[in-house]
Amino acid sequence: MPILVTGATGNVGRLVVDELLARGAAVRALTKDPAQAALPAGAEVVVGSLARPSTLPQALEGVEDVYLAPMARTVTRFCELAAEAGVRRVVALSGSSVGDEQAGSSGPEFAAVEAAVTKAGFARTFLRPGVFMANSLGWAHSVHTHGEIRAAYAEATQTPIDLTDIAAVAAHVLTTEGHDGRTYVLSGPEALTLREMAGKIAAALGRDVPFVELTREQQHAEWVELGIPGEIADWLLDGFAAAVARPEVATGVVEDLLGHRGVTYSEWAARHTGVFS
Repeated sequence: MPILVTGATGNVGRLVVDELLARGAAVRALTKDPAQAALPAGAEVVVGSLARPSTLPQALEGVEDVYLAPMARTVTRFCELAAEAGVRRVVALSGSSVGDEQAGSSGPEFAAVEAAVTKAGFARTFLRPGVFMANSLGWAHSVHTHGEIRAAYAEATQTPIDLTDIAAVAAHVLTTEGHDGRTYVLSGPEALTLREMAGKIAAALGRDVPFVELTREQQHAEWVELGIPGEIADWLLDGFAAAVARPEVATGVVEDLLGHRGVTYSEWAARHTGVFS
């Protein structure tokens, strides 16, 4: 039976498709626009979206296992349709912000997804990654505009994870046993300050990229100017402040599940030099 991958052209879902195919699994990929999706030939492509539950019955037909992208608005209806279709197991992408109720936090949406899947009674696994390495792509604007990397809370210590490691864990959980009822908190392999991350980007570029520490107020203003809502900017800044007071520590879960080290920040930076050049 095929494994249904929802959000199959999203940042993580697209990589889950590749990881599952590499493991020899049959994959059914749900996407709104197959013509633009550029999905691999080995994947069965079905037109639809979690945002439009009326498209889901066809996608769920003959499916027992689902990779579920987070969409709180329609998750209850998804669960109803999945149960009717005979789905047995759901591996849901969630986040380490579950439990955080602050305005602007992603926590309530992830918590809603987890609650709905749990209530529906599926064999379930929740993946809670922390900060994405890809978030650092936001620094490209300051590199191009100012020739420097600018950030508040330079000593905030985080454990950023590469999207490919999240996808690899999802594919592993979907294709092996022993994960039902588990919640995996995922991190990258190392703890780094924002200043250290900036230094690794400069090293990958092979040139000096000065790091400028902004005040909280300056960072907030820059983000709002770029279109980030104020309450989300406040939530992000509070997260950095917390990572100064309570530095993050790598969880080691990726290594335990996959049997090898996750992608390091230096490796990620080397793969994305074109964005910062």
